[in-house]
Amino acid sequence: MGITKTQGAAHTDERGKLVFFNNFSLKPVVRFYEINPSNTDVVRAWQGHLKETKWFYCCEGAFLFYLIALDNKGNLRPDLKIEQYILDSDDPVILQVPGGFASGFKALKEHAKLMVYSNVGVAASIADDFRFPETAHIVDWTI
Repeated sequence: MGITKTQGAAHTDERGKLVFFNNFSLKPVVRFYEINPSNTDVVRAWQGHLKETKWFYCCEGAFLFYLIALDNKGNLRPDLKIEQYILDSDDPVILQVPGGFASGFKALKEHAKLMVYSNVGVAASIADDFRFPETAHIVDWTI
């Protein structure tokens, strides 16, 4: 299983805006949480998992998002291609990140919100958690 994107759509009328993902199944999801960075200078990097799959959805604002592959022992693999994504609430997309990757991201707009869905509970996630300092790999956080 690789990194995939599920494109959403939106409908707007006099009542407001409805964003939907009719091709996204919540069956594997066990829990979810929301991340609200305090400002656009905050970088959350690097955290990865070998087994856990996460789905990321920007429901407000925008985020710059990087993914770095992990080796089978949980070490960063910056020798492989580093994936860059922009998640923006104006273009509804769910980014699926399987185990085997570390992520780093920062808000590009004030008051941005990122929804994160996981296929495992908190205890399993903690047991599969690999963290590295932001300086473990340098990427361009400016856009």
